[in-house]
Amino acid sequence: MMRNNYITIAGNIGAGKTSLVEFLCRRYQVKPFFEPNDTNPYLEDFYKDMHRWAFHSQVYFLTHKFRLHQRLSVASGTVIQDRSIYEDAEIFARNLHNERKISKQDYTTYCELYANIIQIIRPPDLLIYLKCNLRTIKKRIASRGRPMEKDIPDAYLRKLNRLYNGWVDRYDLSPKLTIVTDRLDYQTDLCDQIYLLKRIEKHILL
Repeated sequence: MMRNNYITIAGNIGAGKTSLVEFLCRRYQVKPFFEPNDTNPYLEDFYKDMHRWAFHSQVYFLTHKFRLHQRLSVASGTVIQDRSIYEDAEIFARNLHNERKISKQDYTTYCELYANIIQIIRPPDLLIYLKCNLRTIKKRIASRGRPMEKDIPDAYLRKLNRLYNGWVDRYDLSPKLTIVTDRLDYQTDLCDQIYLLKRIEKHILL
């Protein structure tokens, strides 16, 4: 059996990343690495005023995600990551720049930092992209009840979905697996669990 695998779970807000990480960690007894949402001191302010806090929030995520990559690169055994550093730059920072929430000068600085970081980090052995539509995303956001997420505009979520689909299409750093999660219940449905595990195990042994 292969060991020391690095798997990253990618997907939009509410796509089911954390749930999948928790399920796979229970199933295979492997170590999770979660996104540092709860430690970002800019995040609540960012959702209230994206133009003022976008650059600050994205630099925080980038630097702390880099630190997370350093930790998982030396971890023993298989590790599973909830959202990669690539998404921070390719999806969220890019979208904020497109929306003029991050200035051209700040975005150039951000991209230079990102380009230097990805030259020295280990890419995943498998990227799992969780794909779902806006209705599913909104339902899951409402169900988990995070106050800072309740007023996210539909247009913002749609743009993120488009950027995700484009990024995954051109992603070539590792094998990738796209899973549509709108009707997939891998938390409680045994058939869905078996379907999901079989698809993952075609790409990697845990």
